[in-house]
Amino acid sequence: MTGVEVRALADDERAWMCEVVRERWGSELIVGRGNAHRVDQLPALVARDGDQRVGLLVYLLDGGVAEILTLDALREGVGVGRALIEAMAARAQEAGARSLLVMTTNDNLRALRIYQRAGFRIAELRAGAVDRARLTKPSIPHLGHDGIPIRDEIDLARELGVS
Repeated sequence: MTGVEVRALADDERAWMCEVVRERWGSELIVGRGNAHRVDQLPALVARDGDQRVGLLVYLLDGGVAEILTLDALREGVGVGRALIEAMAARAQEAGARSLLVMTTNDNLRALRIYQRAGFRIAELRAGAVDRARLTKPSIPHLGHDGIPIRDEIDLARELGVS
C-alpha cells in the first residue's frame, strides 16, 4: 500500500487506541493464552495514510518473543495489516526477539489466511481455551465469523532472523 507510514503510537493517541480496541474487541481487556492485558498499558504501532489513521497493532515484547495482541486494519484489503505485521517483525528483530507470536481463534479464517501468508506457521492449538477465557471476559461472543462457534485458541509463530 503506497503512502502508509507505520510508527509507534504517540502518547496523545492512547485515547484513540482505547476507543478502537473497545469498539472492535468489546473492551480494553484483551484475554488470550491464559493472560489478561489492559491495552492502555501496552505499546502499539499505528499505521497512517497521510493525516488519517488506518491501522493499529498492540503488542508485547518479552525477551526473545514478541507477541501481537491485536491487529486492526481500519481500511481493509489494501495492505494495512501486512504493513503493520512487517513493521512489528522489524521492531521485534531489532529488539533481539527470535520469534513473533500471534493468537487467533478457530472461527477467524481470515486471520489464519493473513498470518500464514505473512510467514507464520501454526504452532499450538488450545482446545476449549476460549471457553475458559470467558470466565475472565464474559463479553467474548459464543458465535464468531460465519456463525462458527468460538471455542479454541490457535497460536501462530514466525521465526525472525537474528541481526
